Amino acid sequence: MHEQPSATSSQPTFTVRRAKDRGHADHGWLDSWHTFSFADYYDPAHMSFRSLRVINDDRIAPGAGFPSHPHHDMEIITYVLDGAVAHKDSMGNGSVIRPGEVQRMSAGTGVVHSEFNHSQTEPLRLLQIWIKPSQLGLAPGYEQKAFSTEERLGRLRLVASPDGADGSVTLQQNARIYAGLLDMGEKTNHAFASSRHAWLQVARGQVRVNNSIELMEGDGLAVQDAPSLEIEGIDSAEVLLFDLS
Repeated sequence: MHEQPSATSSQPTFTVRRAKDRGHADHGWLDSWHTFSFADYYDPAHMSFRSLRVINDDRIAPGAGFPSHPHHDMEIITYVLDGAVAHKDSMGNGSVIRPGEVQRMSAGTGVVHSEFNHSQTEPLRLLQIWIKPSQLGLAPGYEQKAFSTEERLGRLRLVASPDGADGSVTLQQNARIYAGLLDMGEKTNHAFASSRHAWLQVARGQVRVNNSIELMEGDGLAVQDAPSLEIEGIDSAEVLLFDLS
C-alpha cells in the first residue's frame, strides 16, 4: 500500500488490509491488533494512510490498562466498542467513556494521560486512533461526546470533523470520521469531494463495498480517487469511515 497516490492516477483504487495481516501483540492484560506500524510492530509498507497514523484494536482485561504516559503532536481518538474506559490526564480531565461516545485528545505541546478498563469484572474493547495534526505545537485539548445508537443506525453519522459540524468532536486536521451501524442487507452511501481519500475500518460484522468488495471484522480498505462508496451490511456491522485530504 502506498501512502500517497500517483500524481497521474485518476482511476479509483481500492486496497484491502486484511485483519489477519495486521500487527499483533499479546501482553496478557492487553491483546492488540495494529493496522499500521506501532510500538514493536514495524512494517514500512503500512506506516500510515494520509493523515491517519494509528488504528489499534485493543482488548483490555478487567482492571488493567495503560498507566500515565506522555504524548505530543497527535490527535488521539478513542472509540469504545464494549465495556468502558476510565480516563485521566494532565489537563485535569477525568471521565468514563462508553460505547457510542467519542473522546478526542489533542496532545499538542504535551499531555500525560492514563486509560484503564473501568470494570473489575468485564473486558474492554476499543479502537484507539491517531491522526497527525495539521500543525505542530498546538495547545493540548480534550473533548468527549455521545452519539446514540439511533443516530448511527443505517447511516454514517459524523463524529469528528475540523469544524465540529453536526455536534461532532473537533479535529486539528482536515479529516472527518463517520460511524455507522448496519443491519443485514442495509445500505448507506458516502460521496467524496474532489481529491479526497478514505479509509474504511470494519469494527465488527461484515460488509460489502460497491457491490464487490467483501470485508470482515478487523479488515480495512484504503480508497483513492473514488467518487463515492456504497456500504452494505452482510450481517450486523459497525464501521468507521475516515474521509481524508
